[in-house]
Amino acid sequence: MMSTHPVTIFYRSLAQLSAMLDKTGTAPQLLAARLHPDMLPFAQQVRAAVSFSLRGCCPLAGLDVADFRAAASLQEQVAQTMRYLKAIPAERFDGPGDRICRDRAGFADIALPADEYLNLYILPNFYFHFSMAYAIARSQGAVIGKGDFDGYHAYAPGFSFETRGGA
Repeated sequence: MMSTHPVTIFYRSLAQLSAMLDKTGTAPQLLAARLHPDMLPFAQQVRAAVSFSLRGCCPLAGLDVADFRAAASLQEQVAQTMRYLKAIPAERFDGPGDRICRDRAGFADIALPADEYLNLYILPNFYFHFSMAYAIARSQGAVIGKGDFDGYHAYAPGFSFETRGGA
């Protein structure tokens, strides 16, 4: 089974998020936009995704969770987080596989073995908030596509799934 280092996963996705922010801008209308009235707005979806990268990597590396929410902008919060994660020495993640990581999931306190914590809690939540930010940006007319999300997909200019099937 192949395993990818947590910092590698988050760093790459945070770079995609940063590039999306460059393309979408940060107009007040976008920052406050929501997919549904009871869901977080765009700005908070971005901040939540960034937070989950830190809430994942820091405990796995035996560190207190860093917090860059005071950054001047969403882009700066992403940049500070990327620099911080990149600076964590790889050997910090070599702790015992059965160590327990604790967090708060809504109103629930959770305590999970490190592997489950990363793969069943942190990564799904990171990608949920990243996906919601992407979906809100698209719903507000941002010219971004699947390649902006995953960094792999590419389509011809003007391509639309409206007239073609597939993913």
